[in-house]
Amino acid sequence: MFTARNKGRFALVAAAAGVSLALAGCATGDPLDDTTDPTTEPAEPGTSESITIGSQGYYSNEIIAEIYAQALEAAGFEVNRQFNIGQRDAYIPALESGQIDLFPEYTGNLLQYYVPDTEATQADEVYAELQVSLPDGLQVLDQSSATDQDSYNVTAEFAAENNLVTIADLAGVEGLILGGNPELEERPYGPTGLADVYGVEVSFDATGDATVDALLQGVVNVANVFSADPRIGENNLVTLEDPEGLFLASNVVPLASADLPQDAIDVINAVSAALTPEGLVAMNVQSTTDELSPAVIATQWLTENGLI
Repeated sequence: MFTARNKGRFALVAAAAGVSLALAGCATGDPLDDTTDPTTEPAEPGTSESITIGSQGYYSNEIIAEIYAQALEAAGFEVNRQFNIGQRDAYIPALESGQIDLFPEYTGNLLQYYVPDTEATQADEVYAELQVSLPDGLQVLDQSSATDQDSYNVTAEFAAENNLVTIADLAGVEGLILGGNPELEERPYGPTGLADVYGVEVSFDATGDATVDALLQGVVNVANVFSADPRIGENNLVTLEDPEGLFLASNVVPLASADLPQDAIDVINAVSAALTPEGLVAMNVQSTTDELSPAVIATQWLTENGLI
């Protein structure tokens, strides 16, 4: 379906320029709208001329998507970026319809999207079930060791006051307010899951992007934070252990069209092999603290790991 063009590596300057154009387009309209300058006559996504890569509206996910894009460009593929799409209800239909060919995903949350009642919890079993649960036309490539999964966090002071080590310890605490993205309220590991699995009763506050701030300010006392978020360490938050597996293991995994060519798959699998939990956190720090762009972070990481 896809072909590599101009074998021999694209210049990194071209990759960075492509990112700038893509981000500019995302900032001004629908990220699934492929309208561009007609004088450039770019290839349409999903054709033999390009590989279309998407990302969530989440900085860490966009960094990984940019790594995929630059790695493929360095291998001679033409890449079309469609970043900042949003949540699964927006981008999964685009993947299933062929508008998007490649997307950085997370094994546990993706499996729960397709199999809400899954009983898999550990990394290998989640990945194995995910491989056989996707609809026709989609596949997952090699998962990485890097994880960025949901976790429940409290401040160090709150943990000490209430002797909190695991999520189960919350069962004896009254007046709990859980903060997180709005969709958490309906997720299997949200308030209902807390009650069913751990006997923990909470009220819910849709704090969204301000969740960590809300926790630090005492607006909520339990916060749903992605495990690779550098603010956990920066603010000395305590991530509560999850002995009952409320959260599924969620390793970073490429979700791809079943038609993605093998030479492109090989490029992305090499990226997954090099991506570590520590490396992902370090890149997230570069984004949130150092305020580097995804394009710069991706180029540095690919260069340091010998992938471009």
